Amino acid sequence: MKIYITRHGQTEWNVEGRMQGIKNSNLTEQGKKEALNLGDSLKDAKIEYIYTSPLTRAYDTAVLIKGDKNIPVEINENLKEMHFGIWEGMYNEEIVRDYADEHYKFWNEPHLYKSIDGETFEELIKRVKITLDDIINQNKGVNILLVTHAIVIKAIYAIIKDYELKSFWNPPFINNTCVTILECNEDEREFILEADTSHVEN
Repeated sequence: MKIYITRHGQTEWNVEGRMQGIKNSNLTEQGKKEALNLGDSLKDAKIEYIYTSPLTRAYDTAVLIKGDKNIPVEINENLKEMHFGIWEGMYNEEIVRDYADEHYKFWNEPHLYKSIDGETFEELIKRVKITLDDIINQNKGVNILLVTHAIVIKAIYAIIKDYELKSFWNPPFINNTCVTILECNEDEREFILEADTSHVEN
């Protein structure tokens, strides 16, 4: 079983430098192109099922990747991005100015980060682990695609590689529509491709 994992395409708020979290921001034309390119690059992957975050930027990416192929697309609420609480929709420079300490901890000391009205990293990882286990158990022997968000994908890395929370931001960086492949065989789970962007670069 192979799980193809990707982040949504570029969004308007990505360009504007705003924290998206569980709020919606539409794909840009570049983001749509990235999704179409990814769909083309995965045309021979024999993907039989797609799970997507409910957020528009992810769902729209999933539909563009699917194209005219007869693949079911299922929304999974637990694939939505980390809830950033009071930071939702704020510009990055506003967060740095108004919440300097927590901003620093978010990016440099995630084990010490305390969200204001949002999710902690511990809560996110717990949510993602339960969801990943459920999806794997329901799809044994089937190749599937997850369309989700950068920090959810980082949580999957932390779970599979068994990082301590302080190492949450270990490489790789999760670019828009980069592809990670997780191979699952019985009790073994390992990455065979990490954050590939060759379809974007081409």
